[in-house]
Amino acid sequence: MTTTITAPTLSLADFDFELPEARIASSPLAKRSDSRMLVLDPLSQRFADAQVRDLPRYFSAGDLLVMNNTRVLKARLFATKPSGGAVELLVERLLSSQLAQVQLSVSKKPKVGQHIILEDGTQVAVTARAGAFWLLELPQERSWLAVLDQLGHMPLPHYMNRADTENDAERYQTVYAKTAGSVAAPTAGLHFDAELLAAIDARGINRTELTLHVGAGTFTPIRSDNIREHSMHSEHYSIPADALQAHLAARAQGGKVCAIGTTSLRSLESWAAAKAPIAELDFEGETALFIYPGYQFKAIDALFTNFHLPKSSLFVLTCALAGTELMQRAYAHAVQEEYRFYSYGDAMLILPGSLG
Repeated sequence: MTTTITAPTLSLADFDFELPEARIASSPLAKRSDSRMLVLDPLSQRFADAQVRDLPRYFSAGDLLVMNNTRVLKARLFATKPSGGAVELLVERLLSSQLAQVQLSVSKKPKVGQHIILEDGTQVAVTARAGAFWLLELPQERSWLAVLDQLGHMPLPHYMNRADTENDAERYQTVYAKTAGSVAAPTAGLHFDAELLAAIDARGINRTELTLHVGAGTFTPIRSDNIREHSMHSEHYSIPADALQAHLAARAQGGKVCAIGTTSLRSLESWAAAKAPIAELDFEGETALFIYPGYQFKAIDALFTNFHLPKSSLFVLTCALAGTELMQRAYAHAVQEEYRFYSYGDAMLILPGSLG
């Protein structure tokens, strides 16, 4: 499918909306697939209320759902400077066993060559500044994966305004998470449980997986009134050959391709834009793709996603697929009907032709 939104509005103010704090979900529902789902049809310009468990009804045998199987790191750490000052670390990306790119929250920024002391006494060397990030290196005998597993906390979004709990260690992961590397969950996938996956399979809907490690840069606010001037931070993604083959097979048979989450969508669209050799080999790369109204979609037909922040790049992306006016009406409806917003909130399915 090729979606073209005519006469796009590209002022940041057009992607703002009112969201009462009470609509922000700070904890998950007891059952993942009990969440509500707002279904949007860009063709009819209509939307309808449904449940996440209804998702299989909107697809047919031969359609394809593409999921991001990244696993969230316990990426938040607490430490001190040698002077005793408090430091909070958010590991943005693991560059090697000992080297990590991190964000630092500290009263006075460290200098290259200084050390930061973790809660277990491990001294981490500050080796370089990398834009908004810092490169930190562990001693040779330690690894970041082991340190994060031992000392790390789940990096819950700031708007939850609470410390992580043991429940978050399980619920802030998808049930199909495999490859560790993200600092935030691919939140659309949090709605899937064994029961929903079984219902999808029973209907003959195909599933495949790719990996995009979500970085902190995904949530960088758009600061320019002209959204065209916004730049995304780069994130690493990889698409196995069998996923590429499943995508091509669905398209060849006339099936719909639905990205489960914006990370899956951006991975597929980045692969399509790269015009990479198709099917025989795994494909991987870096993506800083920013999708806004006027974008020509090449690799997907539908998107299953959560509700996003006002004026965020993710809300802008959904407007590119569904149209800004329809998205604003749908979000206003979701607020009025008391949908739950953000990471632990409810979901939206954008599927042309779904409502006749």
